[in-house]
Amino acid sequence: MRQAGAPSRPGPGQRQSCHAHWPGSGGTMRQVAQQLPVIGWWLTCLVLVCLSMTACDPTPPSMGASGNEPKSASASPPARLAAVAGLFYPKDPGALGGLIDRLLAETQVEPVQRLKALVCPHAGYVYSGPTAAFGYKLLQGRQYETVIVLAPSHYALFHGASVCTAAVYRTPLGEVPISEKAQTLARLKPFVPEQPATVHRPSWAANSSRPAPAPGADTPHTWEHSDEVQVPFLQRVLKQFKLVPVVMGQVDAAEVARVLAEHVDEHTLLIASSDLSHYHPYDQARQLDSRCVKAICDLDVGAMQDQEACGKGPVQVVMHLARLKGWKAKLLDYRNSGDTAGDRTAVVGYAAVAFYQPEPGRYSAAERKALLDLARQTIKEVVTRNRLPEVRPEQFPASLREPKACFVTLTKQGRLRGCIGHLTAQEPLYKAVMENARNAAVQDIRFPPVQPDELAELAIEISVLTEPQPVAFSSPEDLLAKLRPHQDGVILQIGDRRATFLPQVWSQLPDKEQFLNHLAQKAGCSPSDWRKPGTRVQIYQVESFHEGE
Repeated sequence: MRQAGAPSRPGPGQRQSCHAHWPGSGGTMRQVAQQLPVIGWWLTCLVLVCLSMTACDPTPPSMGASGNEPKSASASPPARLAAVAGLFYPKDPGALGGLIDRLLAETQVEPVQRLKALVCPHAGYVYSGPTAAFGYKLLQGRQYETVIVLAPSHYALFHGASVCTAAVYRTPLGEVPISEKAQTLARLKPFVPEQPATVHRPSWAANSSRPAPAPGADTPHTWEHSDEVQVPFLQRVLKQFKLVPVVMGQVDAAEVARVLAEHVDEHTLLIASSDLSHYHPYDQARQLDSRCVKAICDLDVGAMQDQEACGKGPVQVVMHLARLKGWKAKLLDYRNSGDTAGDRTAVVGYAAVAFYQPEPGRYSAAERKALLDLARQTIKEVVTRNRLPEVRPEQFPASLREPKACFVTLTKQGRLRGCIGHLTAQEPLYKAVMENARNAAVQDIRFPPVQPDELAELAIEISVLTEPQPVAFSSPEDLLAKLRPHQDGVILQIGDRRATFLPQVWSQLPDKEQFLNHLAQKAGCSPSDWRKPGTRVQIYQVESFHEGE
């Protein structure tokens, strides 16, 4: 006999689902009535009426983030109501908080610096909670302003990525405000605002913790469990944050990633909600899931397309973003329902994966020398023979053949003599060094071309850049507060004009306001134009090295 809450194989004509009910969840009112003592039909009816009134209250009193302060139902803003409280996780706030705390306390995970995204499972906590805890354990002690949860649609058929348009997201642990970014994204294709769709109500909807909407009013978010089960974990480990719940229908993951890339900054965390293989025998599931996890950690989007994962779309979005932004992926935990609370004849797989921004690469002394020698050789060939040196890719180690953005800076007797580079990776690093060395020598319009008799006096510096990240700011003062002198290179865009200063420029302009004033002038604008609405800022870091180190 299957244990209550076990992942069940779908019957004929049923949509496959990767949910698991919370053991002990309530049944229908008829079942409740059948459990009542025989004390008279009138009392039974009275109990049923009371239960019905409670179940249909659309705005039950909610608890604050601490779970201690009830709020007035009449004052509650439009909320995305919890649909699977009591089914996938405990409905009682104390029991829910205690369960999550216990799962986190039982989890030991190596720290991951510069965490950008997580893949977390979304079954009932009794099944996938231990694996999810590995991801959420990493969030303890961190702070993010915005958490974007990308979830697959299990019950709704629609095109696009549906953005929740409620004001708050309500769980037994309280309410989480929906970020203003939700409204912004909802206006950008392929995202769409939340709206009624063709929805197949799950079998457990009759026992849901939320009242059912009127016929035809269900949206992709109404019953979706795959984003909801992430929220109590987030509430328990983050102090204050805003949420952007996104349910993905039929949509191109690469297109979603391209749009999201402009809205993901260092204060934003992404959660891709997904389970892995479904309903295979234990050993077969482990083999299938091993291939899936490898595809994720290798950022192999093509291989991922062939894997079995109900949240394949959300995971692929994060994989595309990782490739765009230079993130790496690391497996935190893998297990399946046969390891936690189910039998092993038909299991569901779960993985927790962390995506992080690696520290700027530390090139070895030999690698640095190879690049500096290449830059000098290039400048000599260009200045004396008007050509680039002939090189072969196999001359360079793999680290120097990876696509990287870089700048080459020339100085003469301590004064700038030329500086040209790329802000984004366009070609292998060794080629980028050659191109930018040539351009710094003869194409920097601020200086005349370098002459042969200057070669001995030139000093060369190479700066290898990380992927630029957008900075979200609400005012000029907020922008100033977020800049980090001597750490961040800054890209300033005012209208269609753009300019950058490398982090090295902070040594000449240590005052943040003066730094931005001069950068605005470099872009061809007035010094104070960076204060205008619509200004966009990105930051990056560099690994720089020069001759004579």
